[in-house]
Amino acid sequence: MEDPCPHIKAKGAPEETSLFTHTWLVYSAIRKFAECLDFSIETAGLGAVLHDIGKASTIFQNNLKPGRRKKAITFRHEIASCFFISLFKEALHPPIIEMVIAHHKSIKDDHGEKGLLDLEEYVKNPFKDHAKNWKDWYQDAVRILSAVGIPAQEVTIDDACNNYQKVVAFCREASKKRGYSPWRGLLMAADHFASALILNTPVRLDKTFIPPNLNYFNRTSDLYPLSLKKADSKKRHTIVVACTGAGKTDYLFRRCKNRVFYTLPFQASINAMYNRVKSDLKSSNPDLDIRLLHAASRFSVLDESKDEILLQKLVGAGIKILTPYQVASIIFAIKGFESLIIDIRGCDVILDEIHTYNGVSKSMVLKIVEVLNHLNCRVHIGTATMPSVLYDKLIDTLGKENVSEVCLEKEELDQFDRHRLHKLESWEDAHSILNQELKKHSKILLICNRIDSAQAIYDQVKERYPEIPSMAIHSRFKRKDRLEKEMDLRGVDDQGNSLNKYNTGSGPCIVLSTQVVEVSLDISFDVMVTETAPIDALIQRFGRINRKRTLETIGKYKPVYIIPPPDTSQEAKPYDLEVLNRTFEILPNDQVLHESEYQEKIDHVYPELDITDIENHSAFKKDGTWNQPMLTHNHRSILFDLLEIDNAAAILSSDETDYKEASPEEQMMMEIPVRLYSVKDFSQLKEGKKPFILPDDAYTEDKGLDMAKAQERIQDLYFI
Repeated sequence: MEDPCPHIKAKGAPEETSLFTHTWLVYSAIRKFAECLDFSIETAGLGAVLHDIGKASTIFQNNLKPGRRKKAITFRHEIASCFFISLFKEALHPPIIEMVIAHHKSIKDDHGEKGLLDLEEYVKNPFKDHAKNWKDWYQDAVRILSAVGIPAQEVTIDDACNNYQKVVAFCREASKKRGYSPWRGLLMAADHFASALILNTPVRLDKTFIPPNLNYFNRTSDLYPLSLKKADSKKRHTIVVACTGAGKTDYLFRRCKNRVFYTLPFQASINAMYNRVKSDLKSSNPDLDIRLLHAASRFSVLDESKDEILLQKLVGAGIKILTPYQVASIIFAIKGFESLIIDIRGCDVILDEIHTYNGVSKSMVLKIVEVLNHLNCRVHIGTATMPSVLYDKLIDTLGKENVSEVCLEKEELDQFDRHRLHKLESWEDAHSILNQELKKHSKILLICNRIDSAQAIYDQVKERYPEIPSMAIHSRFKRKDRLEKEMDLRGVDDQGNSLNKYNTGSGPCIVLSTQVVEVSLDISFDVMVTETAPIDALIQRFGRINRKRTLETIGKYKPVYIIPPPDTSQEAKPYDLEVLNRTFEILPNDQVLHESEYQEKIDHVYPELDITDIENHSAFKKDGTWNQPMLTHNHRSILFDLLEIDNAAAILSSDETDYKEASPEEQMMMEIPVRLYSVKDFSQLKEGKKPFILPDDAYTEDKGLDMAKAQERIQDLYFI
């Protein structure tokens, strides 16, 4: 189809996609999405045709030119697009307006005050601003609309004004209603898809919304008792309580029938699961659309094609592996939540390692289960440990009659006893143990609850055992260094080939870690020394020891040594001191830890459910209604505030120049995740994620960022 106006652009440099081309690509995407998601294909296509036509305005085209100075007026192309609504049948106006007017901004209380109703309130004459030079550009808009199937008609300035007033009236009424717009979500999804993939859009569309073939997970083995249990229950939902190594992941996938959203709480575990599932399903799903989504996911798949990297956040994946906090955007109505709703509804959602959530996070997961149930999802929950009070709450939320409850019998659990616990007085007591174990060529895992403690112990390890391969791994590394450490720790590359390091090495090693190794990292060490953590977290840590399960290892025990809790609440952070004390007192000493006794111990530590009431903050309510004004969304800080997240990014002083000139991908690989309170007094860049600048000598590749050393040198950076 010939482009009638190639000089009219939808995107500036470097893409410089023409408005006609972009419109056609969005049109192609939305029709495919509408077909798969049960929308009217015709109506959806009309929304795509109209959504960006306001970009034909001379104001927008001038703003695309290089070196253009700050705009004198606020121009929103979606508002100008609505000037042409009269070209469409009036009966279709409501869904088309919903698609067009809010596909970028909330219509009211937008974060930047650029929504339609915001401009109506704060700007003298928004219509006049957006209709400027009407005679110079409306005919180009009509030509483009005609080329994509809308009969050419004259649209006068009076027509445009009437159309604008009609849309304003529609939005005023919409803002008084509570709910969400699936049409808005559909258009946003198609627009993002076509904008990311540009001319590759048609090719990638063919692979979207295809459920995976999960027959691989039907494999059976006497070593994995869950593989021998039937997974064909007619009940919609699932709760599986089983110890590490019982085949829980396979069982959860066997319960899935549609496209799959698989959630895990930590970035490292998500990366590992993505590589695992991709490798497992490759032969039976040669064109599988599997995606990874977390804060740094686009940088965890840099070996993939450019298209596959761009696809991570887009709709339509056969399998998407993500954090529950991405799903939480639904309950808080964060920007893009309508697109996620239409993508996830009716799908299978696996919530794995659910025991790792505490406080607000646990409340959020319960609310997520509520909304997934409301969206007709099949919810499959997997856990190694769960307090009875939480289990009962989940059953109540999903309905006992709807849940297939799966667990191991005592005889089966007895086959998984593999740790002998010993209580120490302090870290000093551990050195004689390390000496003995290193003589046996053991792989040793040391875990601290805080990064500064892990760094201090790591210094001691390097001093006392300089000849032994050692590693420190925690969250305060450059992302590039962290990814390399994760690979070295697993001891395999992304293709599963052995690196003969740490987990796959033949000799002894010592790894110093924090909580980052607790979940889904497929490593098996011989000995652990760990600080006391909450019992659910400790059990996860224990799962990194003697993990390999064979007929020869059954009945063999490996030692775990536990350091007692500190004396004060401040020293106990990030954990609750009472929880740590109850955990330490309930654990055996110089005895085997029996898997069949986990539930009793967990219920001792968590006799009550620590649930924070987030109902007032949630857009989705317990009764199945929504309390969000239509065609609006909330700012992401609502989610962060509830989680008490004050994450920030930092870079080293020597990376400053490179960071300013780098691509977003390169920038993120230089960044070090930090807490805002710890770096707020340092200088801050305006580029990228606006990182704080820290001194070079506070960071080493083997130890990471030493915040105490950074604070000592803050005076040296005042000149920046």
